[in-house]
Formats: sequence, C-alpha cells, structure tokens
Amino acid sequence: MPQPDKSRRRTRDPQAKRAAIIEAARATFAELGYEKATIRKIAERAGVSNGLVTLHFSSKEDLFTTAAAPQQIVQNVAGDLEGLPRRVASTFITRMETGELTESFTALVRSSAGDRTVARELMRAMRQQSVDAYREVSPDADAEARVEMFIAVLNGVAFGRYVLADGPLSTMTPEEVIDRTTALLRTVVFG
Repeated sequence: MPQPDKSRRRTRDPQAKRAAIIEAARATFAELGYEKATIRKIAERAGVSNGLVTLHFSSKEDLFTTAAAPQQIVQNVAGDLEGLPRRVASTFITRMETGELTESFTALVRSSAGDRTVARELMRAMRQQSVDAYREVSPDADAEARVEMFIAVLNGVAFGRYVLADGPLSTMTPEEVIDRTTALLRTVVFG
C-alpha cells in the first residue's frame, strides 16, 4: 500500500497564517492604499484563501485597522513618566528606521486621501491604544489631549523624514531625530 506524500500535508498553524495575512495586508495597503487593496490581493500575497482572511477578520476595514495600527509602540511605554518621552521617541524612530512601521504609516497616509472614514477609524484605534497605555504611566486627566499631541508630533516627524524625505530632518542621524523628538514630547508631557 503506498504511503501518503508528507510533503503535501497542510500545516494547521492559525497564528502563523494570521501573521502572514497581517504582513500581506500591511504591504498591500501601503502599496495600493485602502480603496485599491482587496481581500483577494491580500490573500494571494499571504498564500491563503479569501475565506481564511475573512475567517480571521470580519471585514477589510477590520483587517486594515489591525494591520496598520502600530501596536508595538504602546507596548513599550511602560515605566516611569520621566522617561516616557525618550522611550516613545526611541521606539518610534527605531521602528521607522528599520521599516517596521513605515508600511503602517504609508498605508495611513494613502488611505486618508482615499477613504477618510477608514483613516479616522484607524486613528481612533491608535489613539485609544495610546491613551490606555499612557494612563498606565500617568493617571493624568488630560491624557487624551497629551496623546493627541504625541501622535501629531510623531506623524509630523514620520511625514517629514520618511514620506517627503527632504530637508534637514531627512539628513539627521537617527539619534539626532530621537533627541529632538524626545525634547518635543517632553514639552507635551511636562509643559
């Protein structure tokens, strides 16, 4: 009796497939923007079926929000309030420099031009994640306004350095950008 071909056996690793879908979505949204990206293109890029994408994510909007939200930053804010501006600036700039967040930011910029509703939803999700993380560090009653200013500073740095890539900001070393961004964020936190 012939033995089954083990090379054709499917792997059942839902977490790995979900991660592949998210990575494919980041790349597809960054390349095409929200409107032109389709579940079919994302599934094809991830090497999975359309049905598997919709099994993991209830909608294209849900997938976009999950894929584009830079959750890695808020995961690195734990610690004292004094060091918060440096931790946030360092994490953000380092991840932008390595390209980990570049696709997320590019997807946000491209999508905001085409579908403002989706871009607003992404910003709301990012804002809420950030407010929750900030409140872990400081029970500040003004947390939402401070987080909004953090996001504005980081978006400005990202747009100037990584999207436009022109002017003095684009020629600074990463450490200089971290130092200057830290100074701006310190003003947001401490006034």
